[in-house]
Amino acid sequence: MGIKSKLISVAAVALMSTTPVAWAESLSDAMASAYKSSGLLKQNQAILRAADEDVAISLSALRPTIEYSLSHGWADTDGRGPTPDGRQTSATLTASMLLYNFGRGKMGVQASKELVLAARDTLVGVEQNVLLRSVRAYLNVRSAIENVALQGNSVRVLTQELRAANDRFDVGEVTQTDVAIARARLASARSGEVSARGQLEIAREEYRASVGHLPKGLSTPPHLPATAKSLEAAKSVARQRHPDIQAAQHQVAAAEIGIKVAKTAMMPSVVGQAQTAYSDTVGDSTQGNFNNSIGITVRGEIYSGGLRSAQYRKAVAQAEQARSGLYLSRLSVDQNVANAWSQMAIAAAQLEATDRQIRASRVALRGAREEATLGSRTTLDVLNAEQELLNAEAARISAQADRYYAAYSLLSAMGLLTAEHLKLGVVTYDAEAYYNAVRNAPVRQVSPQGQKLDAIIELLGKN
Repeated sequence: MGIKSKLISVAAVALMSTTPVAWAESLSDAMASAYKSSGLLKQNQAILRAADEDVAISLSALRPTIEYSLSHGWADTDGRGPTPDGRQTSATLTASMLLYNFGRGKMGVQASKELVLAARDTLVGVEQNVLLRSVRAYLNVRSAIENVALQGNSVRVLTQELRAANDRFDVGEVTQTDVAIARARLASARSGEVSARGQLEIAREEYRASVGHLPKGLSTPPHLPATAKSLEAAKSVARQRHPDIQAAQHQVAAAEIGIKVAKTAMMPSVVGQAQTAYSDTVGDSTQGNFNNSIGITVRGEIYSGGLRSAQYRKAVAQAEQARSGLYLSRLSVDQNVANAWSQMAIAAAQLEATDRQIRASRVALRGAREEATLGSRTTLDVLNAEQELLNAEAARISAQADRYYAAYSLLSAMGLLTAEHLKLGVVTYDAEAYYNAVRNAPVRQVSPQGQKLDAIIELLGKN
């Protein structure tokens, strides 16, 4: 089967989807499917779970650690090499716990929590991108289907025009030039039809990539979603709700805590330690000795080659970077809101203008055809009028899709393009569930929290 035949078969299937069917996929269905099937969302959900574990890692530094060591060997007791009588066995059990380090440990936990909140907001941003991509794919497929139908109708009309031109040439009403012009326009229309079918195939593949399956019978998009009454109102919502700004705010908070951590890293730490040791040496008069000890150790650095000072300056620079990132996020969000607002106004104006253009082009085409029968218009005049109508109808298809996309882009710029806000009816990812299971650093094999964590991990694996 040739490429053209494949394109024709694809277009035929797509055009069948415009006829009444028992079930048609709505825009909400497409967005829900995109949410459930998105690999990008799953990837960032795993990134969030890794950030959750950082809280547990930071918390573990505040808890006691228990370590053991076992050793067995031989000693040269008489200068003639190791002998069985020089066998030595020892076992040590050591428990240690951080008692005081000027709050570094607690600040590390707080910084990790701020980064978890930033990761959650980043996940919301990814969710918005996934849903907006599915909206674009949905609108592109519908526009492509309408363009295929429009181009196919143009081919049929121009075929009739060519047949009429030939008939009029046979009776001497027009010249060979008129027939050639009609034939050229028909060839151009067929080329446009093939191109429209190719664009439809491209749109279908993008739909599958973003939604998770090939488009089924797509229904007419619903009314435009509610956004904001004014540009300033939209910007106000965006500054409060947009995940990019919220993530940047948490990153600033974490970076500022990092400055305090780096500063207190120059201070000493107090560690409590308890140890019990057992040793047994064959041939020794005292066998099976136990030694127990308990104490407090103060640890600090007198000189580290400038390491701590460099870490402090680095933390200050990272905080400045985070604050600059917050500033840029606010600027970007404001700009995106203004752009989407303007695009909505442009698309609405274009849609109204193309409606007027279509009405005028239809009147002009009827007049050109009637005047051509009277001999006051040429075949070229009729074909030009038909092309004007075709262009106007194609422009309306684009304007209508642009208007819908601009509305959903505005929702995204405001931070509202989420499955929860749109009420898509899907089970959304519960960021609290995994965090609550791991935030206290459970030992999976023995603790009840660990058993709960295993159940969550198993459920996530099944999904």
